[in-house]
Amino acid sequence: MTTGSRVKSALWCGAFLWVAALPAPALKSAWRQAAPAELQSVLPARAPVQSEHIETEMRTASGIVDERGRFIAGVVLITAGYSADGKYSHYLIVQVPVRIGGIALKPGEYAFGWTRSDNGETLKVHFNVAATGALVGTTEAHRIPGSNRVESLHIWPPDDKPLVQIGRFGIPYKLGDR
Repeated sequence: MTTGSRVKSALWCGAFLWVAALPAPALKSAWRQAAPAELQSVLPARAPVQSEHIETEMRTASGIVDERGRFIAGVVLITAGYSADGKYSHYLIVQVPVRIGGIALKPGEYAFGWTRSDNGETLKVHFNVAATGALVGTTEAHRIPGSNRVESLHIWPPDDKPLVQIGRFGIPYKLGDR
């Protein structure tokens, strides 16, 4: 090999290594359905809602998790006998910003409840800060067309269908500040 071809080879190798060392473009987070054991590790057996610690029904837990271990997860509250009875039905932990039905939720803990509309086609869902009960916002959940599947709570991964399902009703969501 001649000196000129060695220099060319060295330059090509250097250029290749320089390109390989550049930071890769940011990849979209991969979210998946959280396993029951993962949900138990992040959701409390007794949720702190205002001044009470309300029992949760862990078999109703649902959530999603990304590759960094960040969750959006919820569970049904057993509110009978608590002051939250009739106000809240679910507890939600959010570890990334999310917009549910137009309501921007920062990472934190929330309690939410719902009332059925007069025509039965929508639910009026209100989200509150769990610790204080402060209202964050209200949105509507619409009947999911073509679905007879009833779920106490199901948080679908964003690649499947970005939806928070309550019974036969769903609220679309978007991850991040979008």
